[in-house]
Formats: sequence, structure tokens, C-alpha cells
Amino acid sequence: MKIIILAAGQGKRLMPLTQEIPKCMVKFRGIHIIDYIISAAKKANISEIGIVTGYKNHILVDKFKKNKHVIFFENKLYASTNMMFSLACAKPFFDDDLIISYSDIIYTPEILTKLALSPFEISVVIDKNWKNLWSMRMDDPLSDAESLKISNGIITDIGHKVNSYSDIEGQYIGLIKISKKFLRTFFLEYESLSNSMSKSLFENLYMTDFLQYLVKRSYKLSPVFIKGDWIEIDSVSDLEAYEKNNISFDTY
Repeated sequence: MKIIILAAGQGKRLMPLTQEIPKCMVKFRGIHIIDYIISAAKKANISEIGIVTGYKNHILVDKFKKNKHVIFFENKLYASTNMMFSLACAKPFFDDDLIISYSDIIYTPEILTKLALSPFEISVVIDKNWKNLWSMRMDDPLSDAESLKISNGIITDIGHKVNSYSDIEGQYIGLIKISKKFLRTFFLEYESLSNSMSKSLFENLYMTDFLQYLVKRSYKLSPVFIKGDWIEIDSVSDLEAYEKNNISFDTY
């Protein structure tokens, strides 16, 4: 089991905190976001860790230079590309069951363990209690939420803008597992898109764009349900909301 952390972005909504550091180096309760992620991985017995860097690459490399379990991959085009492009930069790392983690989220080791134990080809962590977190962070949860529909235990729609809560059966949190046996197909499907769309669109694919593409290609995306126990740190206002509501984690 391996985990790849997508940490190439700057995090402009966290300015000025990210003026000199990558987004994942912002601190929550005095601890860097990425340290929470790595701590959760270790507690879930996932020791092989890859990090895709980009913005302020040297800061992350220097931080973990003595950690023999961390391998780095650099997205030199981070300023003009998106999640899927960053993921592909780490392709040589992918030879085992793989967990993909965004770098601006904090979650309990139990969530990671539950995902690691999922036996399906594509497993996607879905928060059923998402509205509690969104309501803490913003006045209108619907304005920032995305579609998530499930039928017969399989995700049938993900990542679209919505106008109604009826289109939301949970929220994707930024954690996925791809089984070893499906990894080759996963990347072949991604690479095939370079022939059917412009270079700019291909390089700027969001993770949810690609997951929805897989849905349309009739691949089965299996939800791994949780009820809270995670947060996203996307903006300074998120940090302020968590401070106001006395949110903390014991994962470190």
C-alpha cells in the first residue's frame, strides 16, 4: 500500500499565509497540514509516501530530506496545470495499491484505514455528514458543494455544480484508492484523453473531471462512507471558522 500526496499548488485563497510556503505547509493548531497527513498514514500502516511538489518545491524537499520513506516528484508546470497532471508526474511510484490524497485536508487514521481495506478497483471517500462542515465554513453550503449521486452502491455522478440538495448524497473529500490491478487501466484511460481534447484542457483536468469520465466509461466507482472526522483548509476563513468552533485533531 502506498500513498501519494498532491502538494503542487500554492493555495491562493490562503494568502498571505502561502506567500513563502506551499499550501500544505500552512499550520493548523501549530502543526503543518502535511504532517497530519503523514502521521495518519503511518498510523494506518502506510509507510511508502510520495509527494508531488511544485510551488516552493525546495521547502518540502528540505523538510523531509532525512525521511527515507518519502519520495518526491516535481510538477514543474504546477502554475498552469491541475490535479491529474500532477498525479501523472508520479507515475513511476505506482506499482501497488495506491491511495491518492489532496494536501489541504486533515483526516483521522481510521478514515485512511477504512479506505485502505476497501476491496474495489476504485474507492472514493464520501462524507455523508458533509453539510455540517460546509455550514461551519460558509453561509450557503450549496454554493460550494458538488453533485454526488449513488445507485446500487456505485457512484453515478460526481463533481458537477448543483442547484438543489437533492443532487447531493454526500461529498467527495479528496481521498481515493486505486487498486494495483486497476492502476494500468486508470492511467491508460487518462492518457487516452490527450488525443480527444486540447492540450490546455487535458493539462487542467480536475480529479473529479476524470472520475466523472470514468463513470461515463462504465467503470465502477465505489463509495467509502464516513460521517465527518475530517476538515478541508482551503482559505483563511476556513482556519478562522475552525478556531471559532474549537475544531482539533488528535491524529498527530
